[in-house]
Amino acid sequence: MNKREVREVVAIEAIRLPMGKSSRAQMAKYGGYYRNMSSQDMLAGVLEILVDRVHSKSAEFNPAEIEDVHVGVLTQIGDQGANVGRIAQLMAKNIPDIVAAATVNRYCNAGLQAINTCTNAIKVGDGDIMIAAGIENLTHYPMGIDFQIGTFIPTDQIYSHISETRMADLQNRMSFIQGESAELVADKYNLTREDMDKFGLWSHQKATIAMRDETNYQKRVVPFEVKIENPDGSFESQIVNKDQTVREIALDDPETAWTQFQSLRPVFRPDNGRVTAGNSSQITDGASAVMLMAREKAEELDLKPMVSILATAVAGDDPMIMLTGPIPAQERALKRAGDLKMKDMDCIEPNEAFASPCLAFAKHFNYAYNDPRVNPYGGAIATGHAIGSSGVHYFSDMCHYLVNEKKRYGIQTLCGGGGVGIATVVERL
Repeated sequence: MNKREVREVVAIEAIRLPMGKSSRAQMAKYGGYYRNMSSQDMLAGVLEILVDRVHSKSAEFNPAEIEDVHVGVLTQIGDQGANVGRIAQLMAKNIPDIVAAATVNRYCNAGLQAINTCTNAIKVGDGDIMIAAGIENLTHYPMGIDFQIGTFIPTDQIYSHISETRMADLQNRMSFIQGESAELVADKYNLTREDMDKFGLWSHQKATIAMRDETNYQKRVVPFEVKIENPDGSFESQIVNKDQTVREIALDDPETAWTQFQSLRPVFRPDNGRVTAGNSSQITDGASAVMLMAREKAEELDLKPMVSILATAVAGDDPMIMLTGPIPAQERALKRAGDLKMKDMDCIEPNEAFASPCLAFAKHFNYAYNDPRVNPYGGAIATGHAIGSSGVHYFSDMCHYLVNEKKRYGIQTLCGGGGVGIATVVERL
């Protein structure tokens, strides 16, 4: 039996679309960028741009050599269902039909799981080139809407082997509200409303600075053509080229912004809660993609890698507190990356689903909540959490930051529904 060597895997290019506000029709008819666009078109668009970018760097790059496309998405219904990864890959004009594709779901971990799955396949020789991508249009499919779709199979037939008490416990734990989980994290780690609001304000300040650095911003955020509905019901095309979500007032007038943050009412515990819209991720629409290769293949094509992927990890945790799963995932990934420590990291990218878990990670790993290594381009509180896309989106931010600032190590992590955590460690080359 032939044994294959474990190969080094590198990221060649990483991009995303500008983030659009989620705008349900009954709430904001003319609000979000992608309200009138299908998830399939968004995803196909970002895949096309990614392939074009890589081809512009190497005329020898042949898209027919892409082995697989893995796409993270949470809500797999409607135009995000039926293996949206394959549908969008077929729609992309510059990717041949012979390229395979799959759709991945690990809740909020989905995008990074797509990256890690492709990485580990390339490592063992199951392909030289792969694309990992993510998509979520929360305007079309609010989180949890898939739970409302019934089944014709009686529940007692599906779960006949589980006791009624156990079934009730599972349903309770899996449907637990994430916002209340964020409050539980704040309880456990003795976090104050003020600290959480400061973290939220800081996220918008960093994102504003990054967005105004046009040269670096355009390396990772690509202009995209969308259809905008006019008040008379007609449509017109428009190029969008910046995030719709960032509150620039946080940088331009921090005192006013702070007053606004402090005035927001707690959502999940109205009387004494700490979790507000100002210290929670924004609900957004977005798509993102990254090109991964075996390092030897990149060298053959004369493509300069951004980073090498050193280690990946996942972990489960208490599904009620839910948001602390990244702690054991990060510990495993750091150990697998050569027993690195958090102090070795030059970029720390925790997904900002809420401020409280990010502050908990800081306490656990003993770094300051406003450590400049943390989400240097801002996080989901500012730019948004388009769930299936977020893992690829913030992986892209991490890669570009390490390259732009000539830093060495980075770690990215995301929490997810049901208490799942994921982490990936990279090194700039």
